Formats: sequence, C-alpha cells, structure tokens
Amino acid sequence: MSSPQSIENNAPARISELKLFLFALSSAAVVANGYYIHPLITPVAEEFGVSGATIGLAPALNQIALALGILLLLPLGDRINNRKLVTIFVVGQFFAMLAMALSASFLLFVAASSLLGFFTIAPYLLPAYVTRRVAPGRIGHVTGIMTAGVTLGILGSRVGGGLLGHYFGWRSAYWVGVASMALLVILLPLIMERERDEKPSGIAPPRYGELLRSLWPIMKSMPEVPLGGLIQALSFGLFLALWLAIGLHLPRNGYGVDTVGYLAIIAIVNVFGSPYAGRFADRIGAERARVYFCLAQLAGVCLLPFAGHNLWLLVIAVIFNTIGGASVDICSRTILFSRAPEIRTRLMTIYIVIMFIGGGISSWLGAATYEYAGWLGISIMAILYALAIMGLSLWGLRFRQARA
Repeated sequence: MSSPQSIENNAPARISELKLFLFALSSAAVVANGYYIHPLITPVAEEFGVSGATIGLAPALNQIALALGILLLLPLGDRINNRKLVTIFVVGQFFAMLAMALSASFLLFVAASSLLGFFTIAPYLLPAYVTRRVAPGRIGHVTGIMTAGVTLGILGSRVGGGLLGHYFGWRSAYWVGVASMALLVILLPLIMERERDEKPSGIAPPRYGELLRSLWPIMKSMPEVPLGGLIQALSFGLFLALWLAIGLHLPRNGYGVDTVGYLAIIAIVNVFGSPYAGRFADRIGAERARVYFCLAQLAGVCLLPFAGHNLWLLVIAVIFNTIGGASVDICSRTILFSRAPEIRTRLMTIYIVIMFIGGGISSWLGAATYEYAGWLGISIMAILYALAIMGLSLWGLRFRQARA
C-alpha cells in the first residue's frame, strides 16, 4: 500500500495557470481587507477622535484575531472540504467589512476589524490547497505566485485605500471591500473542486480535537517550522510597523494620504519578482536563499534613519524591505510545503499563527513607537528587527542538511 507521501508525490499537476492566477488574485482581494487601515490611519483616527497609539489597536487586534482564527479554523482544512470552508470564511469577511463601512463608533470599528481578522483564513488555506495539486518540483514556484497574491493584496490595499480615502473618504475603501467579497463568494466555489479533498484510502480524516492536539508534537518534531514562523513574525511585524509609521509620518509632514498610496504603487512592482524568488529557492535551497534575502531587507532598513524627510530615499528603503521581506516569506513557506503533505494545513497553521501574533504585537508597537519616539525611533526598531531576522535565518541553516 502506498504511503501518503508517495500518493502526494505521484499526483498529477491539476492546477492550470489560469486557476493559479485566479487563486492568487482572490488571495490578494481577501488579504487587502485587513490593510486598508494603514494608509487611512490618520483620517480614521481623526473621525473617531482617538490618538495615534489608540488607533493602532485596530490593526493590532485584527492581527491577533487572525492568529486566533488560524489556530481554531485553519486545521479544519485537513478534515473538511476546502471549497466549503473557503466560501464560509469569505461570507464572514463580507459581513465584517459591511460593519466596518457602517460603523459609527471606534469601538464598533475595532470589533468589526477583529471579526474580519478572525475570518481571514482563505489566503492561508488556498496555498495548502494549491500545493497539494502540483508536482513537488514546482512547489517553490507556485508558492512564489501565491505569496505574490498576498503581497499584492497588502500593498494594493495601500494604493487603493490611499487614493479612495483621499478622493472619496475612508469609508469608500471598505465599500470596495464589501463588493469584492460578494464577487468572491460567487467565483471561488466555481474554480475549486467540489469533491472532498483526496485522502489515502481506508484512512478516516482526524477529528477536530485530534487536529488541535497534534500541533504541539508537530512543532517539536519539525523545529524548522516554528523557526520559520518566528522569522516571519519579525519580518511581517517589521513590514506592518513601518507602513503604519509611514501612514502617520507622511500626513504630519505635509503629504496627503494619497502619497502613501503612490508609495505603495512603486513598492508593488516587487510582486512580479516573487515567482523568481520561489524558483531561486528551488534551485539553491530555501534555507540558503532566505539568508540572501535577509541581507536585502537589512540593507533597506539601514536607510530609514536618513529617509524621514527624503521621499526618494524612503522609496528605495521600502523597495528593499519589501523585496527582502516577501522573499523571506516565500523561502520559509517553501520549506514548510516541502514537508509532510498529508499535514500541510496544520504546518501552515503553526507558521501563520506565530506570524500574526508577531504582526499584531508589532502593529501596536510600531504606531506607539512612532507616536512617542518619532521617525528615529521607528528606524531603530526596524534595524533591531532586521538584525534578529538575519540571526535566526543563519541559525536556520543547521536544518538544511537534515532536510536534504
């Protein structure tokens, strides 16, 4: 009888390039919902009459709720048909975005933002779904494309949110999110397989309690997975903290919120490099490639102390940080997706939960640091984060031989 591993490795590549593009684009739309707040943080704070440190609670609690949702909901992907799960999660996002667009108080806005985070599961369920349906030699490339979708959503939300907020008010961005979720409720069930995901014959899917209880033993037996999550927690936290600080810094120095959007347009060019980062990881090894991309991220943040009043230098710093950070994520996910296909959703759960706990803490910390220590404070914070990321990535090289 064939093992789950051999069944997976011998499975035909069933994901067409068109479907892969649609899955990546869907991930972008879903992810964008949680990050419209970044370019709009100043007008939202002004409308609700709260400080920069207080408004930082909205993205922070969104990320913490996302981590909780990943922990409680994502493991279901190893048990329940992914098509059904994704549809339920997108419907949940639709109602959360509707509440944010209509919110009349800061408390309601934060509660709806937290609910939104809890249901933002689809972009982290879809990569596991897709990589189960491609040949092992394409995992890095496909992971790069799916990660490009997430990066597109995060940066695209800044472009769209900044421009919509400048010309039509901050609520317009959330109405766009409501419309996009309504569209995905129709699209995703059409392009995902109707039947239950393949399971080895004769093996019943694990119960929900078993799925949750298995996470800790998995972390102990595969330490490279939580290590990748910790690296990404710092990298993603650095990314969020920097963009929140930019959202506060530029309007206070004479720029409109649309400038944050224009800055994101330049950074979004990095999305096109993500598939190549995945191929690079496939070619030289993901652990080794991750170290190289950490260098690019570190180079970018080292420019920040000099970029507070120089928009062009800030553009260069953002580009290097975005290239490095997105590529570090691709390498860590390639390591993850190369292990144990039959528990891939649970591996993703561990990785993403750690990532978003770090993102949530850093979202608040970035806004608070800028509020109390200004641009120099956020620059020092970014450099310390990048140094820690580099150190952990170098330590992660020790797992390369074990995985080879």
